Amino acid sequence: MTCVIVDYESGNLHSALKSFQRMAAETGAGPVTISADPAAVRDAERIVLPGVGAFADCRAGLMARPGLFAAIEARVIGERAPFLGICVGEQMMATWGREHGLDTPGFGWIPGEVLRIAPSDPALKIPHMGWNALEDLAPHPLLEGIAAGDHAYFVHSYHLVAENPAHVLARTDHGGTITAMVGRDNLAGTQFHPEKSQKTGLRLIANFLHWRP
Repeated sequence: MTCVIVDYESGNLHSALKSFQRMAAETGAGPVTISADPAAVRDAERIVLPGVGAFADCRAGLMARPGLFAAIEARVIGERAPFLGICVGEQMMATWGREHGLDTPGFGWIPGEVLRIAPSDPALKIPHMGWNALEDLAPHPLLEGIAAGDHAYFVHSYHLVAENPAHVLARTDHGGTITAMVGRDNLAGTQFHPEKSQKTGLRLIANFLHWRP
């Protein structure tokens, strides 16, 4: 059984693949592949959805590939396969994306909105880019071995504001609280890039490859 990183031409596929394959080899997990084939997604044990760019563009790109989102939803929601969304892949789990004045529907898996970051200090730049400490970590199998204060790498201007605080698994600070990770049941998503987050990210990837929710 494979872990499939979904290819819809939006995401750091090469770096993500290298990091996931490295941790699969080190921990004895199954093979990791990249695919845009709905049949491969339907057969996958685990699904990773990356995303880079604008919310609406990523959603349009995913939905433009016939059968791909239907395969993801059938496997993840219908059959409860472990799912990890990365960056915009995480944001699309929300109900709505409110980006560039557009109201774009998300998957509705994590009720909430994707809103622009509004730092209290006007000197803080947007996009929020660089290393930040993870805070307020909830007990979760994907965060095993990761502690408050461990750093992860972020590149974003928007974040997912969840309706239910219990769906927020980690936060960070950039002139105010920002959602760093969300999840429920067999679903998880990181606003940061685990494939770029060195020790912290590799540990989360290893945890995901062995996660059995």
